[in-house]
Amino acid sequence: MAAQPASSKTGDNTIAIIGLGYVGLPLALRFAQADCNVVGLDIDPAKIEKLRRGQSYIKHIPAESISSQLRRRRFDPSNDFSRLAEVEAVIICVPTPLGEHREPDLSYVLNTGRTISRYLKHGQLIVLESTTYPGTTDTELREVLETGSGLKAGSDFNLAFSPEREDPGNTSVDPSAVPKLVGGLTHKCTERTCALYKRAFKTVVPVSSCRVAEAAKLLENIFRSVNIALVNELKLVYEAMGIDIWEVIEAAKTKPFGFMAFYPGPGLGGHCIPIDPFYLTWKARAVGKDTKFIELAGQINTAMPDYVVQKVSEALNAHRKALNGSKVLVLGLAYKPNVDDDRESPAYRIMDLLKARGADVSYYDPHIPVIKPTREYSHWAGTRSVAWQRKTISQFDAVVIVTHHDAVNYAQLAQWANCIIDTRNVMARVRTRPGQVWKA
Repeated sequence: MAAQPASSKTGDNTIAIIGLGYVGLPLALRFAQADCNVVGLDIDPAKIEKLRRGQSYIKHIPAESISSQLRRRRFDPSNDFSRLAEVEAVIICVPTPLGEHREPDLSYVLNTGRTISRYLKHGQLIVLESTTYPGTTDTELREVLETGSGLKAGSDFNLAFSPEREDPGNTSVDPSAVPKLVGGLTHKCTERTCALYKRAFKTVVPVSSCRVAEAAKLLENIFRSVNIALVNELKLVYEAMGIDIWEVIEAAKTKPFGFMAFYPGPGLGGHCIPIDPFYLTWKARAVGKDTKFIELAGQINTAMPDYVVQKVSEALNAHRKALNGSKVLVLGLAYKPNVDDDRESPAYRIMDLLKARGADVSYYDPHIPVIKPTREYSHWAGTRSVAWQRKTISQFDAVVIVTHHDAVNYAQLAQWANCIIDTRNVMARVRTRPGQVWKA
């Protein structure tokens, strides 16, 4: 097929977003609110059915946000991927997890690319938003798109990378005000992608290539991972010195320049920080380079659940109880406060470690009433959150605060529980009895 210049006239202001999870669904609604026609595609028929009924399966996305765009006919959820032939642009928002040996798993991206290639036409724009290592868009994804379609990226169709910057549950920031990075395969690809995102975002920042945009996303999350590891390590050091790390951070925050506060915790969770740095680690090895900071940060953060369990054991010992045989409640299953997202949550690792040491483990999370199947922690699937009532909570020998949801009444917790292990310093704001709270 002869090459033709990429056109901006393909389609009729209709875009497709593939993958309607924590990234794809809010992005689809954002474009719909900006008066774009959005075909939302997902392989999960249960998701599509809920969306067609105007229902939300993500806590921080109100059902009304979905139903209003359905009424306006701006959002059309579907699992019919032949609809890709109708649109001017396709945005890929599928998972990029790690494999068993912490190697990048691009299967979701590449399989999606193969599906797109069957319907790819002249002038279309393909944008990858899934976090990955530099070179994915202009090599692996480009190859499957070109091989399957017979078209050439940069001339027959446009190709770009634009990293997602979602922060689930953060209501203090207008998502449309978060600057959108864009890196295209060619200058024309970048221009076309900028024009697309300007419909839904106030600021679009073009960069020189797909690889720069991919690398920027990794830097954002590696920066957080390394700094969280630093305060986690300092927590252990200062604890040995009898110094409260939380007070130290508050003191350091008074400096108006040159310091940014990060906080310790029970480990890392979510779809970004525990995973993304290792995409660069893997790619760096491929070019003969070591990433010592990244790997050390990973070791420190990964070890935090073991530290928390040791603190649980020490707290129980102080109450003349052994961890083996004790009833332990993990408070907060989500990876961050006020969301229902439990991906990579350190709570699961803590629960596993507690159970391995003989504890009878339960959990409470107001946003996750029942645990859904996951690849790594399928053995917890079907487990239900306990009820939030004095009779139930007071039966536990220890309560471990892993995630500090605003919906939890910590004053009640102080009244009901005799032994609390606090990994988030949330009980510092609550009146407690001497020896009741252990910081971890």
